[in-house]
Amino acid sequence: MQEAINKADTLIEALGWIRQFRDKTTVIKLGGSVLDNIDQLRHILLDILFMETVGLRPVVIHGGGARINAAMQEAGIEPKFVRGRRYTNAATLEIVERVLAVETNHYLAEEFEKIGGRAMTLNFLSTPVLFGEKLTLHDDQGQPFDLGFVGDVTRIDRLVIENLCYAGQVPFIPSMCLTDNGQKLNVNADTAATRLAVELNAEKLVFLSDVPGVLRDPKDPSSLISSLNRRTAEELQASGQISGGMIPKVQSCLDTLRQGVKKIHIIDGRIRHSLLLEVYTSSGIGTVITE
Repeated sequence: MQEAINKADTLIEALGWIRQFRDKTTVIKLGGSVLDNIDQLRHILLDILFMETVGLRPVVIHGGGARINAAMQEAGIEPKFVRGRRYTNAATLEIVERVLAVETNHYLAEEFEKIGGRAMTLNFLSTPVLFGEKLTLHDDQGQPFDLGFVGDVTRIDRLVIENLCYAGQVPFIPSMCLTDNGQKLNVNADTAATRLAVELNAEKLVFLSDVPGVLRDPKDPSSLISSLNRRTAEELQASGQISGGMIPKVQSCLDTLRQGVKKIHIIDGRIRHSLLLEVYTSSGIGTVITE
């Protein structure tokens, strides 16, 4: 009986959050090792199915870096990264499209439907919804350098995505975009997710990764910072407690908040039901960043 009561208490705790987020859009960026661990992935997909069932409108955008690397090595192509972005020549672009926009995109949608969800793949074979332009970065001297077929999302087809959500379907979107002249481009999944969240006026943006969240000490998982606002984040950056690869991620989150997204979560997708624990409990398990 006590076990049943505890379960009921958990549902009551979730009730307030369910009511608060009903009919609100949440963009979920899916990546990292969870894509290749079927047990972890199914728990994430179950969480997404629960969210959709209780009225939240999840939109999933995904990467597939490890799978792309494996396919490139199979083809005898050495992966090359410039400032965190994959250098993408014509041969690499062909692999990225096949592995990311077709194989991985369809795989995620199929797994979601196996557990009773309704999914729609929004890729180049069906309905692309991310549009952009070629991305050019500059070196320390201000000179541009070429990344190949790498892009930046500048607009989305919001109507297609929202109509699917209204119909009870979950969109699954690969991180690639089209230019106005039809050129396909590889896009960093984190930056694509932030643009998607802004354009959809999302209530939340959730990054599912291989880390627990923002850590004061990258080597110590117990140093997790459960909540951050702009002022605290800037203080931690200045003191060096936020460092390395977490600096651009946190800065990107702060820029996204400034554009209207209310909350951004960074959580460890390897933890069972991490999405539900973060969104529908008072304490959460990762880092939530607010303005």
